Amino acid sequence: MPDKAKPPNVRKAFLLRINPQVMAAVERLAAAELRSVNAQIEVLVREALAARHKREI
Repeated sequence: MPDKAKPPNVRKAFLLRINPQVMAAVERLAAAELRSVNAQIEVLVREALAARHKREI
């Protein structure tokens, strides 16, 4: 019988070099929205991609 469990939530690890002021702003946003910095960066990237996609249509 095949396993119907969801596949693991795989994330790609990468190194990010970022301006200290930008990082501080991301940390403040993450704290305000009760997210980890990593999760906050993912949210910001997703929002930026969605906004860019809308402009291209």
